[in-house]
Amino acid sequence: MDFTRFMNKFNEIERQLSPTSALRLSFDNISPETEEPPEGNKRLWGVPVPPFVSEKVVSWIEEEFNEAPIYYNGNCVLKKVENVRMIDRYNTKNPTVGTLYLTATHLIFVEPDSNKETWILHMHIANIEKLPLSTTGSPLLIRCKTFLSVTFVIPKDSECHDVYTSLIKLFQPVSINKLYCFNYQPAKDDFPQNAGWDYFKLDAEFKRLRVPNDIWTLCTMNEKYDLCDTYPRQIYVPQEATKLMLISSSRFRSKGRLPALTYLHANKASICRCSQPLSGFSARCLEDEQMLEAIRKTNPNTDYMYVVDTRPRINAIANRAAGKGYENEAFYENIKFHFLGIENIHVQRASLQKVLEACEQKTPTMSGFLNALESSGWLKHIRSVLGTSSFIANAVDKGVSVVVHCSDGWDRTAQVCSLASLMLDPYYRTIKGFQALIEKDWLAFGHKFSERCGHIQTEAREVSPIFTQFLDCTWQLMSQRSDAFEFNERFLLILHDHVHSCQFGTFVGNCEKDRLDLKLAERTYSLWGFMSNHLNEYINPLYKPVMDELIKANLAPQCIKFWRGMYSRFESGIHPREPLGDVLLDSKEHCNSLEDHVQHLTKRIASFKNYISKSAKKLQDATTTKPSKETVSNEIIDNKYNYDKKLSELSAADDDHPLKANNMSFANLSLNSEQTASPNGLTDEITAVAVDWKPMRNVTACSCSTPFDQFSKKTHCWRCGEIFCERCIDKSMALPGQDSGKAVPVCRSCFRTMQKNSP
Repeated sequence: MDFTRFMNKFNEIERQLSPTSALRLSFDNISPETEEPPEGNKRLWGVPVPPFVSEKVVSWIEEEFNEAPIYYNGNCVLKKVENVRMIDRYNTKNPTVGTLYLTATHLIFVEPDSNKETWILHMHIANIEKLPLSTTGSPLLIRCKTFLSVTFVIPKDSECHDVYTSLIKLFQPVSINKLYCFNYQPAKDDFPQNAGWDYFKLDAEFKRLRVPNDIWTLCTMNEKYDLCDTYPRQIYVPQEATKLMLISSSRFRSKGRLPALTYLHANKASICRCSQPLSGFSARCLEDEQMLEAIRKTNPNTDYMYVVDTRPRINAIANRAAGKGYENEAFYENIKFHFLGIENIHVQRASLQKVLEACEQKTPTMSGFLNALESSGWLKHIRSVLGTSSFIANAVDKGVSVVVHCSDGWDRTAQVCSLASLMLDPYYRTIKGFQALIEKDWLAFGHKFSERCGHIQTEAREVSPIFTQFLDCTWQLMSQRSDAFEFNERFLLILHDHVHSCQFGTFVGNCEKDRLDLKLAERTYSLWGFMSNHLNEYINPLYKPVMDELIKANLAPQCIKFWRGMYSRFESGIHPREPLGDVLLDSKEHCNSLEDHVQHLTKRIASFKNYISKSAKKLQDATTTKPSKETVSNEIIDNKYNYDKKLSELSAADDDHPLKANNMSFANLSLNSEQTASPNGLTDEITAVAVDWKPMRNVTACSCSTPFDQFSKKTHCWRCGEIFCERCIDKSMALPGQDSGKAVPVCRSCFRTMQKNSP
């Protein structure tokens, strides 16, 4: 079906209809609940046609498009192109030939020989380039925000043009209400729509930090975002701060972002954040000076405070010409100023682009890659962000409070405040804590996710990898202190990809007010709700909860690494067959399964022994006459006679005798006399847990024929021990052979079997 031709013709027919036609008047009333029309009405491809649809439209569709719509994995296909070649830059001589499907949300390439699928979400596309026509077809180069770069060679130029123009319209909507999250529906019973939206409360996080208290208080002046519309409604300020001080300080700061508390350490030293002052060359604000003095007084440990300007000094001086700038040291007493030189969003964007060019070299060499990486300056920027964060964390750890700002206080300020908190507080190094850190320092305090990530059509100069840089810095800390973080690299990659995917509403919008206006909690699903169903995939097996509170980043040049798992994750041949973290996590899960099973069997054996000892005592007490020596001797010698005799006695016993063969199970041997089980309970408990797990190294494809590669996780079924892909092991349940009763991953086949056997 030629989708473009269909839409053009449909629009032409629709324009010919009168303004008062049934189609125009009734189109907005279409709903899924529309009743099915009577039997006499027309059907199109077996689907009833509503009565208000013009006969002319239906007839034309039947004449021109006599084929029913194509579906692939439940997705309606807008365009299907066969004999498309997908070029791997490492294997240009033997490209993969397959079928390309264009849907409303994804571009899907299917390799029929290997049954491998490449799914590209439209929202992940960064840019599309139609290359010059070649002898083999028309090439289409697609670069993604996930750092996937792929070229499809489409045989016909007209088909390539159709795909190109369709993707241009689909990958970057004009309106924020057209984003994927407003139409996304997860699989049935996957997780409820409200899951995740109530996981984080800003006031609860500050209560964990022991705020409010006798020094810090909740400011209610921003309940309706009157003070600062990019700040959260709940902001915490010093008790000494008056209403006049807050209003004047807000007016003196860029975008109204006045100094507000973001982290309070146990030693009463704090981290506050704000934006640059509108000082120009000589302007001052007495109330803003009093505000910073009030912040300094909240910490009784020292008589001074740091103000950290994350920009290079020359940039701050240049901003003075625009009426902005930085604090004049002559006006602010007891404050030490530091410029720490993190470059702006434009430099960071250009730097990452050079990294991608280094990764996409057609004939990569060692010197070529290293020189390109060095000239990009990316690792220098990462080190600069880590260095500034370390300075803040060390100051707070020594009992000195810090006020942080950059230009507008929502890019570099968010990076260093969150990273300093990550170094200081072990809670933020847990899965739940890291999510709370992002909610607080990035979402509540207004990082411009929709603009920085290019969710909708916006100025290209506003797009910048600020959050990607934050995740990179977190990964650098994880690499240096792998035992200090509860989560693994996969957790960071999932976060990065879904920040750009817009599949969930969590990161849509530029501030808290935007998200409330869009009613995201009511209209979309939360990323945290999705991730809570896959927590076992994000666990770091080396994590040690009991750690020193402060972790320090090693800023030596040789300790700042290129994150291959992020920027080169789609390059074949450069990754291990199984990541070390996955192997360790799999081994840990196997040990946990066996220990749980052993604990269950140990309790059953103890119950069994206890019952036998009680039964033996009852038999001994019931014996009233002492047998003769000859009888005893015969009973001891003739074991077969004794066995047959006891068996006949058991058969003649009451039906509820616990040792009868047709009623024997571990449940009968339990110390809990009320516990009962089926006759096959013993067998079920022993066979319900896989003792041997299939080695990961020997498995190259799932049972569904999906091949495993460097970024697809192999997961064991805890019941059968086989290995499956994530799509085939989406079920979990408690196994009867485990003592804990916790739900564990099982494959679909085992899930169905266990459901049939369950009472």
